[in-house]
Amino acid sequence: MKLRSVETFATHQVCVVRVRTDDGLEGYGHTAPFNADITAQCVHRHIVPHLRADEPLDTEGLLDRVMRGEYKFPGTYVWRAMCGVDTALWDLRGRLEGKSVAHLLGMGSAHIQLPAYASSMRRDTDPAEEARKLAEQCAQHGFGAVKFKIGVRQAGGAEDDGGRTAAVLKEVRRAVGPDVTLLVDANGAYDAPGAIALLPMLAEYDVRHFEEPCPPGWIEATAEVRKAAQREFPSVQIAGGEQDWDIDQWKRIAALRAVDIGQPDVGYVGGITRARRVAKLLETAHVRVVPHSANKTMILLFTLHLVASLANRGDYVEYGFGAQSWCDAIYEPKLKVIDGRLAAPPGPGWGVTFDPEFLKNAASRRSDIPVN
Repeated sequence: MKLRSVETFATHQVCVVRVRTDDGLEGYGHTAPFNADITAQCVHRHIVPHLRADEPLDTEGLLDRVMRGEYKFPGTYVWRAMCGVDTALWDLRGRLEGKSVAHLLGMGSAHIQLPAYASSMRRDTDPAEEARKLAEQCAQHGFGAVKFKIGVRQAGGAEDDGGRTAAVLKEVRRAVGPDVTLLVDANGAYDAPGAIALLPMLAEYDVRHFEEPCPPGWIEATAEVRKAAQREFPSVQIAGGEQDWDIDQWKRIAALRAVDIGQPDVGYVGGITRARRVAKLLETAHVRVVPHSANKTMILLFTLHLVASLANRGDYVEYGFGAQSWCDAIYEPKLKVIDGRLAAPPGPGWGVTFDPEFLKNAASRRSDIPVN
């Protein structure tokens, strides 16, 4: 079996990747979403040249070649593109062997029910309205945990949200009751002193997950917040890492034990192969993994397969609720929350089929793989 071609099918938001072999077998993957039409170009320019026709399933070797060969382009778009090819190759292997990707990763099946939390993406809602929506999710879908936004995104302590944080904490706790776990996402709203000053309020409302207290890259500041939380409010767990695609940055996070919960995004970090490397790195530092998976693209499906196989997986997977029409018509069957839990569909590879209308209407490009 030899790898013959790589195709991309891209819109502004979504890029599906298809790989084909000389015997007609196909595998499907997906790059990180958003500006995906740009990422599609990176697939053909930065990833395809490192593929080898006679080693179609060697994702580890491909990753190493990309890391060495693209040293002048170490940024996020290369790894967003790598995710598309890497996940397509995992699907190809699963279809070839008749196994789910989770099975290939060491788990007997991806079709295990994983607890999920309802994740709100909004900061522009009235606190009472935000609380109502979260309580509605709990009632309708059985979620035992919810996450909502606090602070001013990426402010690093430079801006105040006018009291919304205090109000939304109070309203959400009152709406969902004492038994639902609260998670909050600051998206880098605070500097270390500001985040530490917020800890007593978070503890008062029994918040168990404080995500990205400081902006990405402020690893030392985040580590300072975690040390303060461990010392005074150990029930408040510090989480972060969704924006981090650099392995050396993850090494710093692990070495400093900057977080209790690592949140690599499979799409941003470069696919399943690279996400596994990050998860293993965090495991050696005794850090649990709850990947960032805030939309209903294939990234959520990849995350379910990955998390099912991790020894150091956290308590939940993330499920972003609300209207996401731009990613509704990519694959079938749709993932459904049942009693607050999610499971990947059974079947080889990712266990899904792709919408032919999406592929037909997206901008397509093909690269042939030369025979070595």
